[in-house]
Amino acid sequence: MSLTYLHTMVRVLDLEKSMAFYALLGLRETRRYDSEAGRFTLVFMAPEGQEDRPIELTFNWDGDAGLPADSRHFGHLAYGVDDIYATCQHLMDNGVTINRPPRDGHMAFVRSPDNISIELLQNGPSLPPAEPWASMPNTGHW
Repeated sequence: MSLTYLHTMVRVLDLEKSMAFYALLGLRETRRYDSEAGRFTLVFMAPEGQEDRPIELTFNWDGDAGLPADSRHFGHLAYGVDDIYATCQHLMDNGVTINRPPRDGHMAFVRSPDNISIELLQNGPSLPPAEPWASMPNTGHW
């Protein structure tokens, strides 16, 4: 048996707000599908040069009221970054809460507008601990 990774799907409540959040992480829209009959939009977003590893944002035009209660259950998305401190600062400067700061110079967590947990991991070795991250407390859950 052979498996091929295709994408990760998350449901979103506000498509434009969610797309703006993922754009802050460096993802861009790679394709879109609108279904009049199904009343939904699928937007695929991926980092430059990694179009084969997208996230699929699923937006139901009429809301999600008819979906099962556990339909939003999800662990997290993980992305490697070249400078975890600069990435977290960029996100904070744009109003994103850093739920688990990169105190160790290696890992941080944020949440999307749809409460999807995003893990950010430092590419390569961890950066040396630095302020304000080293003493920053967790905010909420991640």
